[in-house]
Amino acid sequence: MPLGVVVRKTPGVTRWAKWNWSAVAVLPGAAPAHWLELRREGKAVEYHAATLTLTLWATDSESYLANLSDSCPSVYVVMRDEGTDDPLNMLLLTASPYEGQDYADNGEDIVEKVPMPEGLVAWVRDFALTHHEHEAFVKRRRDHERVDLKQDGKGDARIRQTSDVYRAPNRGLV
Repeated sequence: MPLGVVVRKTPGVTRWAKWNWSAVAVLPGAAPAHWLELRREGKAVEYHAATLTLTLWATDSESYLANLSDSCPSVYVVMRDEGTDDPLNMLLLTASPYEGQDYADNGEDIVEKVPMPEGLVAWVRDFALTHHEHEAFVKRRRDHERVDLKQDGKGDARIRQTSDVYRAPNRGLV
């Protein structure tokens, strides 16, 4: 489904960041756009930055259900500042909180959590319920073999030593 990404530009609060950019909304079924100004309120400006495709995968249905069970189901917008003419490059839209977390962990991307419109919530819910296959939890059985009784050797096998590696060092006391 094509989703337009609305990005808000506000003045920065520190001298190191002149502007603060944040994704604030998504527009289901939006036409293609490229940093189209939507609204201006003083120094704050909202742009229709891009229209990206939200793709749902049957194998991610568990993560979509986890997202829908949240108090505010969200779309995760992944953006990156690549130093081009555009303020930010829109990389990806996802309804999976697990995938959003993966992109947030790399430290290069900006991941914004945007509230999902009601129609999109229904679309994602229908998809997730149609494709979800419950996997029963299987507790692994522990083997009772004692691995601490066997001694593999002393120290690092790559270092030749004829004596115990745990000995006290010789301090050269006479």
